[in-house]
Amino acid sequence: MFIDIFRRLRDAVKRKRPEKWKSCSSFLLHDNAPAHRLILVMDFLAKDNVTTLEHPPYSPDMDPAVSYLFTRMESALKGRRFCDATDIVKNATEKLKKLSQNVFQKCFQHIYSC
Repeated sequence: MFIDIFRRLRDAVKRKRPEKWKSCSSFLLHDNAPAHRLILVMDFLAKDNVTTLEHPPYSPDMDPAVSYLFTRMESALKGRRFCDATDIVKNATEKLKKLSQNVFQKCFQHIYSC
């Protein structure tokens, strides 16, 4: 099951960001869930030369990267009312897309400083 998800992810990156795929300038950050650490998954990623980042050990607190981005998105949406869940997703997606590349880089740097 996870291999199928990774295949779809790989194919999407190849299709949408061919320059990143060819130059191997992208990477994958996924958590330490047992299913993600299966030899089958790790072999698949290694075979496709996917660069992976080690994720900090599991914590009952929110993931630092998620927390870092969530606080920025939350402050941008604070005080607004939404009609339904679809409206929330639409607005949150728009806000995330407007975040600069710098914010995402700081997010990943934040992971390793915690």
